[in-house]
Amino acid sequence: MWIDTHCHLDAPEFGADHALAVEARERARGLGVALCVIPAVERGNFDTVRRLAHRLGDAYALGIHPLYVPQARDEDLDALDVALTEHRDDPRLVAVGEIGLDFFVPALCEPAMRERQTRFYRAQLRLARKHGLPAILHVRRSADALLGALRELPVAGGIAHAFNGSAQQAQAFLDLGFKLGFGGAVTFDPALKLRRLAAELPLSALVLETDAPDIPPHWLYATAAERATGRPQGVNTPAELPRIGQVVADLRGVPGDALARASSANALVALPKLAALAVGGAGA
Repeated sequence: MWIDTHCHLDAPEFGADHALAVEARERARGLGVALCVIPAVERGNFDTVRRLAHRLGDAYALGIHPLYVPQARDEDLDALDVALTEHRDDPRLVAVGEIGLDFFVPALCEPAMRERQTRFYRAQLRLARKHGLPAILHVRRSADALLGALRELPVAGGIAHAFNGSAQQAQAFLDLGFKLGFGGAVTFDPALKLRRLAAELPLSALVLETDAPDIPPHWLYATAAERATGRPQGVNTPAELPRIGQVVADLRGVPGDALARASSANALVALPKLAALAVGGAGA
């Protein structure tokens, strides 16, 4: 069993009616991907990810992504609190996310926007604490700032999504009860630091993800030069997770099925409400 702990199946690439998401999800299920977690990114898709998770038999998280903070309103945080309260008994609601900080995009690094991101992030940590839910974190050139807030406002663990920090930062997240998400980026040979982390971190630290349709693995990725010659960019889907997992297994020198079992067990630790879904304990 594989668990894709982070995929945006509501993205436009999967069609306005989500037909391509249904098709991709069935293909992934046939390859052993038992569960996917679909995080929200803004108030406008809270209901979308919830309905889609129920339609697909998967899980979801609710939160406001840092890339959407510029257009978010303060009352969106109140709406998030309302949604978390309204659906608190929904077995498919497993986390607050995707939340965090992004200090990579230049427009988000301006002082006023850094402050606004931080305010939204801290407010959502408080909501995760209030509702007793883990958090799914967006980490892009922001690990130390994320960790600082978590030490002040500890939550019930969660996942540092698409982790690409240092070994010291990795250990700091682990010490706070988080697992580290590895996906398509680890499949690229030049990603030496990331591949070393995937190989050397304790097996108990790792969960797997695709971030579909983003962060495609190397076999789907087309460079600008290749696209200029007509090669299309492949669309990343949860069906790529077993192959991504095999790359991580090879880096660690373990069989793929052992990596599948361990990473899935780690996902259930990070997001405890997944356990009932993993054994078929929740109806669609």
